[in-house]
Amino acid sequence: MKKIIALALSAVMMLSMFTACSSEPTVDTNSKSADIVVIGAGGAGMSAAIQAVQNGATNVVIVEKTGMAGGNTTRSTGGLNASETTFQERDKIEDSNQLFIDDTMKGGKNINNPELVKYMAENSAEALYWVNDMGADLTVVGLFGGASVKRIHRPSDTSAVGPVLVKTLLSVVEKNNIPVLYNTKAEEIITDANGAVSGVKVTDAEGTYTINCKAVIIATGGFGANSEMVEKLNPNLKGFGTTNVAAATGDGITMGTAIGAATVDMEQIQTHPTVHPETQTMYTEAVRGNGAIIVNKEGARFTNEMGTRDVVSAAILEQTDGQAWLIFDEAVRKSLKAIEGYISAGIVFQSETIEGLAAEIGADPATLSATMAKFADDVKAGNADEFGRAGLELPLTEANFYACMVAPAIHHTMGGLKINTAAEVLNEEGNAIAGLFAAGEVTGGVHGANRLGGNAVTDIVVFGKAAGASACDYVAANGGHTEATIVVEKVEETVKPEVEANFKDGTYTAVGTGIGGDVEVIAEVKDGEIVSITLGQHGETEGIFEGAVDGVIPEIIKGQTTEVDTVSGATITSNAIIEAVEDIMDQAA
Repeated sequence: MKKIIALALSAVMMLSMFTACSSEPTVDTNSKSADIVVIGAGGAGMSAAIQAVQNGATNVVIVEKTGMAGGNTTRSTGGLNASETTFQERDKIEDSNQLFIDDTMKGGKNINNPELVKYMAENSAEALYWVNDMGADLTVVGLFGGASVKRIHRPSDTSAVGPVLVKTLLSVVEKNNIPVLYNTKAEEIITDANGAVSGVKVTDAEGTYTINCKAVIIATGGFGANSEMVEKLNPNLKGFGTTNVAAATGDGITMGTAIGAATVDMEQIQTHPTVHPETQTMYTEAVRGNGAIIVNKEGARFTNEMGTRDVVSAAILEQTDGQAWLIFDEAVRKSLKAIEGYISAGIVFQSETIEGLAAEIGADPATLSATMAKFADDVKAGNADEFGRAGLELPLTEANFYACMVAPAIHHTMGGLKINTAAEVLNEEGNAIAGLFAAGEVTGGVHGANRLGGNAVTDIVVFGKAAGASACDYVAANGGHTEATIVVEKVEETVKPEVEANFKDGTYTAVGTGIGGDVEVIAEVKDGEIVSITLGQHGETEGIFEGAVDGVIPEIIKGQTTEVDTVSGATITSNAIIEAVEDIMDQAA
C-alpha cells in the first residue's frame, strides 16, 4: 500500500523504530558493563536478547556494527519452516517432526549434526508461535525446495518474511528497553585466566573500550560477503556475486576461533539458484514454490525447480552462459506480493503471449511454447513431470506471461562455530567455552552441505532462543543478574548543511525507482541550500526503507551532494532517493 511518510530531517530526528537514525544515541557507559553482551542485531541476536530478558535477565546489551538492525534477516524472502503446527493441521497437511528431520538431513547430504537438526525440528512449532505471538503473523503455509510437504510459514499478506520478522523483533527489543549500540563493532572477546568469557572489546565513533560481562552471545551472521574468505575455502566460487548484506564478513567466527572455538563445515557454501545476475536481487523460492518453472536460454526445461538449491544451481551453471530464465504466469504473480517488487525494479520481462515472451528474452518461440504446453499437460493430468516435480497445481496458462533472468550467487555459509543444543560454543576438545554462546549463520552443523529454504529463519529463532535462555541460566549460576548499566537515550538532532551551496530557493519534487516502484522525494531549498528532504508516495518495504532514510538523507543534507554511500540492506531504496535528489538538484541549479 502506498503511504505518505513525512520525515522532515531539517527538524527533529528521533531514533527510528526500525533502525538507528543519523543521530548517535547517548550512551551512559561510565560503568561499561553488562551481564550479557549480544554481538549482532539480526534475527538471531534479537531473538537471543528477547529470550534472555523473558527468562529473567536484567542487564543485556546488543552491539551492532552497522547503523541498522536486521542484518541478513532483512533479505530473507521466504518464511519459517515448522512441523506439526496448527496451521498445517488447519490446511490438512500431514507433517511430522521426524519428516522435517529427514528432509533436512537429506538436503544436507547427511553431514548435518543430527542432534542440532532434531532440536531445531522439535522446537520449530514453538518458535513459530513465539514470533507470531509478538506480531509476526506467519500463518500461510507453502512448499519450498527439499521439503516433502508444505512446511514453510509465511506472512499472511505473502510479503517477504525478513522485514516482517525484523520489525517484530525490534519492536519487542525496544519495548523491553534492551539497549542496542549501533555503529559499534565488536573487535575481540576477552577471557579471564580460567578461559571464561569476561568481556568484549568494541569500537564506536568515540574510540575503543571494553564492555565487561559474564556471557557473550555471538550472532554476527555468516561470511557470504567476504569474497576473500569464500574463495579461500572454495576456489570454485571466485567471482560469484552474493545475496548477503555487506556486513556478513565472518567477524564472529574470527573472534570465536581466537579464543579456542572449534569450527565445522566451513567449506560448505551455498549458492542460491535464482538471483538476478546484474542487480544481485534474489527471487524468493516462493516464486517456484507457487508454480514457476526454469528454462534455459533456448527455452527448454532442464531440472526439477523444487530440487535442493545446490542441485538447481549446478543445473543452471551447466546451461548456456550459466544463466536461465524463471518463467511464470499471471496466476503466480497474483499469488505472491514479492513479485510486484521485481516488476517495479525493472528486472522482469512480460508479454501477453508465450511467443511474445520468447521474443522478449531471445528464446526459440517454438521451443518455449512446446515446453509450456508439456508442463500444462502434466499439471492437468495430475502427474509428476519428466523431472520428478510433483504436487503441480498451476498450469501456467493465464496471460500475462513473465520471465526473469537468473544465475546462482553466494547465499548462505553453512559452516561456522561448533555448538551444542544449548547453543554453547565448543572448543576443539568438544567442551563448552564458559560464558560463550552463538546462534544463527555464524554457527555450523545445522544445515550440513546444503541448507533448505525456510530453515535459516527457523535456525535463527530456535537457536537464538536457546542461546538467550542458556546465557541467562549461566549468568544466574555465576554471580547472578544485575541492574542495567548501559542505557541508550533517544536524542534530538537537527541535521544542517555543513557546506555552502547555490541552489534556487523553493520546494522541489522528483521520483526515483525503488524496489516497490516510484519513490517520491520532496526537498526544500532555503538560502541556497537543501535544508530538508522528505519522502512522499512510495511502496518501499517497511522495516527496510527506514535505513535508507536515516542513512542517506542526512548525508546528502550535510554535504549538499548525492555522492554518498548507500545503506547496506536498503541499497535499492538508497539509490532511489539519490536518483530523485539528483533530479531535484538539476531543477534547482
